[in-house]
Amino acid sequence: KKHSIHALEMGHMQNFIYLIKDDASQRAAIVDPAWDVPSIDQLALQLGVKITDVLLTHSHHDHINGIAELLSRHDAELHILSAEYRFWDSQEFQPTLHAGGDIIQLGETHIKVLHTPGHTPGSACYHIGDDLITGDTLFVFGCGRCDMHGGNPEQMLDTLKDMKAKLPSSTLIH
Repeated sequence: KKHSIHALEMGHMQNFIYLIKDDASQRAAIVDPAWDVPSIDQLALQLGVKITDVLLTHSHHDHINGIAELLSRHDAELHILSAEYRFWDSQEFQPTLHAGGDIIQLGETHIKVLHTPGHTPGSACYHIGDDLITGDTLFVFGCGRCDMHGGNPEQMLDTLKDMKAKLPSSTLIH
């Protein structure tokens, strides 16, 4: 295994923010930076990694409210699905746009982008080895709400069926 995944639980909605560490390069990607950027920085410092990438699972406020602060502190590339960027309508950031199936290279770690619409039109999950970071696509006891801005319950059902059919049973869901 060439990577490790570290989680922080933050904010009043108990969001999980993930740090993906590439062991070979000591580079890190932050997934869904929100709520408490100093704690994210502290974790990176403890692990001795350089934050070079920011991955968004979707663009709801509780997953992105730390982007500006994080990018002001780190020379990092922002990644989002094209479908989500069109939905997001942000002029503040110029991210690298992806489609489902793309690979983001973090040192020697391959991060596969999965397009998992339902919670929002461009929701993404990130598949790293046997690990899957799901954002609001999949929870321990259900999935993200589909009755909010951009949600679609039929899409979510199709996404979850597709994930169950295509992902190996050894997949560890974060």
